[in-house]
Amino acid sequence: MQNQSKDPLHGITLQKIIETLVDYYGFDTLGELIPVKCFNSNPSVKSSLTFLRKTDWARKKVEELYIKTLPKLS
Repeated sequence: MQNQSKDPLHGITLQKIIETLVDYYGFDTLGELIPVKCFNSNPSVKSSLTFLRKTDWARKKVEELYIKTLPKLS
């Protein structure tokens, strides 16, 4: 029997999380759900990655949104 992690973020990169959320919500809605400058002012995946790697509280909010969004993606 395989030991699989129950963590839904296991093996998922931050870039994949952001790309999935942007594909599903778009930067406009994402910026409303998580009001941070990297989603509202000249948004890009690259600028979002840079900001979220340095800002733990914002990364946590993005990861929580991703987990809440997973059932909608199936």
